[in-house]
Amino acid sequence: MLFPSFAFMVFLPVVFLAYWYVFQRQLKWQNAFLLVASYVFYGWWDWRFLSLLFFSSMADFAIGLAIEAQSSEKGKRNWVQLSVFLNLALLGTFKYFNFFVDGLHDLLLSVGMAPHLPTLRIILPVGISFYTFQSLSYTIDIRRGRIRATRDPVAFLAFVSFFPQLVAGPIERAANLLPQFLAPRTYERDRAVDGLRQMLWGFFKKLVIADGCGVISSEIFAGDVSTTSGITLFFGAFFFAFQIYGDFSGYSDIAIGCARLFGIHLNRNFAFPYFSRSISEFWRRWHISLSTWFRDYVYMPLGGWRTKWGRLRNILITFAVSGFWHGANWTFIVWGVLHGLYYVPEIMRDGKARRDDAQLRDLPSILVTFFLVVVAWVFFRAPSVRTGAAYLYYMATNALVNPGALLKWGARSEFWWVVLLVVVEWIARRREHALERLPFSTFLRWTIYLLITIEILLHLDLQSSHEFIYFQF
Repeated sequence: MLFPSFAFMVFLPVVFLAYWYVFQRQLKWQNAFLLVASYVFYGWWDWRFLSLLFFSSMADFAIGLAIEAQSSEKGKRNWVQLSVFLNLALLGTFKYFNFFVDGLHDLLLSVGMAPHLPTLRIILPVGISFYTFQSLSYTIDIRRGRIRATRDPVAFLAFVSFFPQLVAGPIERAANLLPQFLAPRTYERDRAVDGLRQMLWGFFKKLVIADGCGVISSEIFAGDVSTTSGITLFFGAFFFAFQIYGDFSGYSDIAIGCARLFGIHLNRNFAFPYFSRSISEFWRRWHISLSTWFRDYVYMPLGGWRTKWGRLRNILITFAVSGFWHGANWTFIVWGVLHGLYYVPEIMRDGKARRDDAQLRDLPSILVTFFLVVVAWVFFRAPSVRTGAAYLYYMATNALVNPGALLKWGARSEFWWVVLLVVVEWIARRREHALERLPFSTFLRWTIYLLITIEILLHLDLQSSHEFIYFQF
């Protein structure tokens, strides 16, 4: 089920009312109802994959209990290894099987063999990368002694499948989310209202910014790059940068705001990343739940971060794995490694992480960082490494061709929506989201909400899928 759909418009109020007015008195029934609602939400896409979600969840629930029951470190380690194997086997089969088969096929061809290797016609289950990592971190954290295993299967299944963040995050840790399903929840009006504000801004970013920018970006990327001006190619990458930002951060805003309606707190996933002054700061602000997951479960276990070369090696490995997590294509690996290479200057000079807010005087470093990110997005968007490299080559060599393209794309309404987004989020950069605590009168605030709602409705097409980019990951 998609957030911008008629089905969700009916689903959300029905679930909200039943959750608070029918099942509030007994926590177990409330969790059971939320679990059923989450499975309906997920099964709306394809009910056949509910069994996969259930199996993955119950396997880690049982393994968590087994880990805690072990008295020896070897026994605990064996059970964690089983959890890692099961989760990665499921993820690998559905997401990467054909990638490795094709790679082996090409390798054998290169040495003169004519292999006939099997491939599978597999539909990638929506959200499998997200709920697999969420469930996997549960068993690892039990092994590390950070959390205790739960003995409430309904609460655990609800934790894994909680519908607002099930298919595209944030990737929640059990230490934050699971205890919220084990304790009574009360309705807080102010929290719910703020959740609605954040959902409103999320829908604006998705429907007005992301979908609008996506049309232009797709048009430019589909053209003949060798005959296209460099300015136009830059705008193609520029609009994709805001497409993926509006799409993914918009989903996160909707998910976090929706969770607040049910008395659940989800961690922040985006912190205005395009105002970053360095690549390291960008990754502290972009897809925070995933970057911290890789930090804690890939980068730190690799060790060797105490030396410059150790840090560089581990960062490159972590970003390569992160890129591969995004999809079975070499373009994602190149995108990840490129971000890892961006870290080299910071590592060499032992740069300190900046925790203060960006100011106008930081504009040069913000623009440089944004440009580097846009360059990397070209590989993320391109169908192959070769086409991505060609895109960047002609963007540079055709830079002075047809300078009038600057006026053409700068005059598009989508560009000015992006400008408005940047201005609003710059003003709100110290808040959790752009519509939090607006310093205006009640009348002016509601006027702003109404105008945003009208613009959303003008861009909403219930006949269109309005799918989110990260559903494919």
